[in-house]
Amino acid sequence: MFTESFCVVQATIDPLLTGKAGGVLLVIGLIFAVILTVAWNKLRVEKDPTVEAVEGVLPGANCGGCGCAGCAAYAEAIVSDHSLLGKCGPGGDALVSQLAAILGIEAQAKAPIRAIVHCSAHRKDQIERVNYVGPQTCGAAQMIPGNIGCPYGCIGFGDCAAACEFGAITIVEGLAVIDYEKCVGCGACVAACPRKIIELVPMARDPLMVVACSTLDRVKDVKEYCQVGCVACGICAKTAPATFTMKNNLPVINYETYGDDPDRNTAQAKCPRSMLVYVGKNPILDDVEVETGLDA
Repeated sequence: MFTESFCVVQATIDPLLTGKAGGVLLVIGLIFAVILTVAWNKLRVEKDPTVEAVEGVLPGANCGGCGCAGCAAYAEAIVSDHSLLGKCGPGGDALVSQLAAILGIEAQAKAPIRAIVHCSAHRKDQIERVNYVGPQTCGAAQMIPGNIGCPYGCIGFGDCAAACEFGAITIVEGLAVIDYEKCVGCGACVAACPRKIIELVPMARDPLMVVACSTLDRVKDVKEYCQVGCVACGICAKTAPATFTMKNNLPVINYETYGDDPDRNTAQAKCPRSMLVYVGKNPILDDVEVETGLDA
């Protein structure tokens, strides 16, 4: 720091170093350089070596999926609160093991966080979809009510796909589809979707059942704009109450308690609108903890 300050001062006053005036300026410059050096040493904040070690193994994606502003902030948060371990989607299970070793704790298995889409309507399923001619983004289309058929479903212009740095989302016939081989659960798609139909959930089972609809409208209205929208019949909740509960005329799954349910497939088969779907990439996982268990 001192050397850098001195060089800056010297480069500034070299042309002035003529006679007595130049000498005075040189002395003044040196004094300021010393003051700056002392102030820097006094005011600088020493970084916790543990925080530095944690930050050193984080992927550096700064995606915000962990709930922090970036990897540096997440590193500080983990050191202060070990329960936050496992929230880095891009790092995966291997990162959890590395961080646990740095922190000197034992990490139990945790279900990975992944994105799900609460809509199953392709363009062919949408009734009276208006031919929107404005800017081809979901955010722009959302600003003009009534232009995109269902007021709750996927608009299909791909704001979520554009936001995903991992190439995990494609738009298929007007519907966002997630590739679970690529999804890391960063949450960028959640933030990008103006309809808020994308959710991050713990994938305690793979494949995982999803309620692929977000409408809160009455049955009559739903049937006017979508062929696969939920009609609030409640058959799923009656058939598999351990999995589904009805809320605002829409079945909801609590993924924090999601487990084996022999009635789930029966409920799927009985759904008159076929909007209970499975997503994922692997066979069903056994004995996976949804919460992260940590022992200091």
